[in-house]
Amino acid sequence: MFLSPASGASGLPDLLLPAGVGVNIHFTRGHEKDLDLIAAAGFKFVREDFSWGAIERRKGEYDWSDYDDLTARLGRRGVRAYFILDYSNPLYEGSVRATNPVTGALEQRSPASPQHPESVAAFANWAAAAAKHFRGRDVIWEIWNEPNIGFWKPKPDAEQYAALALATCRAMRQAEPQATIVGPASSTFPWAFLETVFRSGVLDYLDGISVHPYRPPTRPPESAAGDYRKLRALLEKVAPGKGGRIPIISGEWGYSSNTRGVSLKQQANYIARQQLSNLLSGVPVSIWYDWKNDGDDPGENEHNFGIVDSGLAPKPAYTAIQILTRELAGSHLDGRMDTGNTNDFVLRFSQQGQQAKLAAWTIAGAGQVNLRVPHAAVNECSFVNGAGERGKLQIQNGRALLPLDGNPKYVDLQGCEIGLFPLNPTAAGARGTP
Repeated sequence: MFLSPASGASGLPDLLLPAGVGVNIHFTRGHEKDLDLIAAAGFKFVREDFSWGAIERRKGEYDWSDYDDLTARLGRRGVRAYFILDYSNPLYEGSVRATNPVTGALEQRSPASPQHPESVAAFANWAAAAAKHFRGRDVIWEIWNEPNIGFWKPKPDAEQYAALALATCRAMRQAEPQATIVGPASSTFPWAFLETVFRSGVLDYLDGISVHPYRPPTRPPESAAGDYRKLRALLEKVAPGKGGRIPIISGEWGYSSNTRGVSLKQQANYIARQQLSNLLSGVPVSIWYDWKNDGDDPGENEHNFGIVDSGLAPKPAYTAIQILTRELAGSHLDGRMDTGNTNDFVLRFSQQGQQAKLAAWTIAGAGQVNLRVPHAAVNECSFVNGAGERGKLQIQNGRALLPLDGNPKYVDLQGCEIGLFPLNPTAAGARGTP
């Protein structure tokens, strides 16, 4: 039994690996080694701030050069840009004091977020000019970053953000109807905030709903499935017959390997499982936060989200994502096979309509699934896990046991036609997990 996820939408990739695999960076020019390593890992999207204040330093004059350079260098490596239209601009808004969204400390004064007619119009005009300037370069545009927390100054305001998002979408659609626009890039799932934004009319313009499904280290990536279902239900409530079909984008989400966070091994498991479980929930783009450690303090949360360290040495998570994108390259997710145990995840992928790979793991520590091999001539199948360790499944009497743990295994089905044994006629393998 298979549970098939939703399809992609215009400007967004289908549920095909590694088409939607992305990572967040914090640079524009230079960093050639970073970009080479990003491409070598199999990432197809890079998410980066697209700074209004840095681009428009004189009213009505835009300097795109930093982003032209980055977009070109990404394009040469087969990577698409995912640009965040942010933040404010002192040309149009006065300064305020606000709480730092990361540290919680009271910041020095900085420009308020666009909330007056002139600043809202200026932001929208700038975003429209950007969409027109970058036409044809396959950019995804995200409106702001986490406006429901301290990135909206002086304090979060759903109606203010909704007004900005609606004006921006309208201006961008007029300038470049084919632009791919997502939002609201919320931190976690602030339900009241989201409903206010969705009721503004912005759903008529967005190609995708971006959220940042962060959760504590004790909650694994699979736990986001319930939030995605609730979000789809909210969208359908606000826009019956249409809202539930708008794709959901995981625009930023990672796990820090600081001393109070996840272990390096667990971070490696989670980066792969985030991509896989998001695909299972119909999420076509998943951006991992972050590319590189922001510092060298092992106890500092913000210093340890990277999949390479501050000197670009790969962490285990780098190996895990590289193996995933290599092993499942060109593979389309067919769905989740029913093991009869909701803790077990066995996803089947196909290539050109032919079954090609299984990706299998469990959230229950350790276990196994009983596989069926209908052809008596087959006596072994190979697999590799996210650490690069290879093995073979020995098959006897048409059956094999696949051991499962938290590290996904990729089972090669070429010449090894596997089915689950026994097949459970019930829907025990439903998408949702606790």
